[in-house]
Amino acid sequence: MQRMGLCIGIKAEAIADYKRVHAAVWPEVLDVISRANIRNYSTFLREPENLLFACWEYHGSDFARDAALMGESPAMRKWWALCDPMQMPLPTRADGEWWAAMEQVFHLD
Repeated sequence: MQRMGLCIGIKAEAIADYKRVHAAVWPEVLDVISRANIRNYSTFLREPENLLFACWEYHGSDFARDAALMGESPAMRKWWALCDPMQMPLPTRADGEWWAAMEQVFHLD
């Protein structure tokens, strides 16, 4: 199992909508995430900086493959089309990233 954390900005005017859609994530999207071996998934919002932090546990053996499979899902592509315009990727993110990957520096079970 690998814990993963990611960060992205969110547009101030989109926060209410972002919270609303995430209060009722589509079942098809939840299924795709589960099939991609992602568990214990949470997203946090930090205001007034308007930053989103996502963390999850990856229980698979090939995250790149599982992420690609998620991207092939019509439901996931529609979800991203809904949510992506609300987000503001960090200018310091790595090439190819939308959400910026974060380094885990501490964990306590």
